[in-house]
Parts: sequence; C-alpha cells; structure tokens
Amino acid sequence: MKLLVVLILMMLAASCPAQAQQWAADKLQRSPRHMEWISAKGGKHLVKCFVAYPEVKDKATAVVVIHEIFGLTDWVREVCDQLAAEGFIAIAPDLLSGTTFASGNANQPGDIDSARKAISLLPPHQITSDLNAVTKYVLKVPSCNGRVAVAGFCWGGGQAFRLATNNQQIKASFVFYGTAPEQRLAHINCPIYGFYGENDARVTTTVGSTTELMKKAGKRYEAVIYNGAGHGFMRTGEAPDSGEDNEKARSQAWKRLKDLLQALSH
Repeated sequence: MKLLVVLILMMLAASCPAQAQQWAADKLQRSPRHMEWISAKGGKHLVKCFVAYPEVKDKATAVVVIHEIFGLTDWVREVCDQLAAEGFIAIAPDLLSGTTFASGNANQPGDIDSARKAISLLPPHQITSDLNAVTKYVLKVPSCNGRVAVAGFCWGGGQAFRLATNNQQIKASFVFYGTAPEQRLAHINCPIYGFYGENDARVTTTVGSTTELMKKAGKRYEAVIYNGAGHGFMRTGEAPDSGEDNEKARSQAWKRLKDLLQALSH
C-alpha cells in the first residue's frame, strides 16, 4: 500500500512538472538575501512583483525576469534569488496581476490549464505597459547602476524578445526557448542571446529563420542549442528528478547567462 502511494505521488509530480516545486520553495526559505514584494504602476493597474537583492557593496545591474506560461511560480522566484546570489538585482513581475487567476495558485497541481488560459487572454499592449512599468521601477531603485537586462522563459522567453523591440532602455535580452516577434525585429537596439533545447523542435526549428532575419536587420543575435535538452530545461534541469541532459544544459546555460551579465555590468 505504501509503495502504491509513493508511485501515485511520483506520477502526479511528473504530470505537473511546473507545479511540483517544493524544492524551489525550500531553497527560498534558506536564502540569506533580502527579498520583498512590491507593486509597480502599469497603466491603470498595479503589477505585483517579487524582488531579490544581492549582498554587494556597489550598485548592481538589474534583470527583469519574465515567468513561464504557468505564472509567477516558486521556481521563478528562486531564479531571482539565484541571480541575486551572483550579484544582480532581480525583479519578476506577476503579469497575471489584476486578473481572476492568482499566480500563487500556479504552485498547486491542477492549475496548469487555468494559468495558460489566463495568460493567453492577456492583451499584448497590457503586457508591454506592465513590463515597461517594471523596467522603469527597477531603474529607479537606489542600488541599481542604471543598467537593466531582461530574461524570460518559455512564454516569457518570447516576451523577453518582444520587450527588446518595445523598450530602448533594455541593454540585453536573454531568451530561453522563446520565439521571435519577426515583424518587429528592426526595432531592437540591444543584443539578443538565445538558449534552446535540441529536443524542442517546436521552438528550436525557428532559430534558423530568426538568425537570418536578425542578420538582415543588422541586429546581434547569438543562439546556442544545448544537446539533448528539452523544452523548459532551466527548470527541469534543476529539479531533484532531473535527467542528465537537462541538468547539463542548465549548468552550461546558467554559466553563459552569468558571464554575459557580468560583462554587461562592466
């Protein structure tokens, strides 16, 4: 009977990978860094944001972290803390702020479809307004050095690419397995760094055409495809039950992200 219960729990975790994030919540609990919730004014409503601060003596570069299609989960907040551990201010907006779906529910099994539906209904102009508001907010944080980058995952990866076409204050965009807004590439004025999984054909097959379009537009686009990795490898590669390929891809991608952010800061 005990074995049956364990098997059922394992199956539930496998079927809801975005929600089975107690390990991420535990890491947040152990973090020594200062973290807080703030609200930024986005258009006619407030955007709830999670902020993690580094323990450094000098002003730091800020990173706007855009969540997956599952909303602002514990894992996304834990990414913020990891960035803070490396010396960066990280701010993750809840882009479902003001909707009927609370992102906090995204940590509970059974709410994947609810989160997807809520995000699919977000008006593009509202997303732009909210992300611009968050960028403006973090640039005014006293400990920010005046530089801000954006990093997004899955749905958020596409939004990170898109933000670079709408906000001229962004110094670099880190796109994790997200697609490009092909009609707006001419508006980009910062480098775009892509992170893709080999076993993620839906997204990775677009990299070739994006490379050509960015080249024609005279824009900097550097894409890396990680061998054996699947979609969402930054999250699944950190989970306790991670496969070797996703874990390796996450390690390599994290080092690349950290190195690029450090270069941007100097």
